[in-house]
Amino acid sequence: MVAFLKYSLIRLALFVPLFVLFLFLGTGVVLAVIFAGLIAFAISYLFFQKQRDAATSAMRERFSGRAKPIRTAGEVDDAAAEDGLVEKNPGVEINNDKRPGAQ
Repeated sequence: MVAFLKYSLIRLALFVPLFVLFLFLGTGVVLAVIFAGLIAFAISYLFFQKQRDAATSAMRERFSGRAKPIRTAGEVDDAAAEDGLVEKNPGVEINNDKRPGAQ
């Protein structure tokens, strides 16, 4: 995920000064966004291939289903409490399925 954030920040760092430049030149907000976006895209596409490839790999890994799930501290604590409850009381059944009527 760090690679994706790094590449996004590079693109943003290219976009903002170009946007301000086009606003300063008096192109209007809509055209300034379009021109700055196109030029920032072209520059990042031509000169930041390694960062783009790393960001793509990070996103592919994250959404492939092979990545470890991101869990909050509360979720980790809840899981530990459930595990402790099941270990102490083998007859207790916990159903985490959110679908209605699921058994």
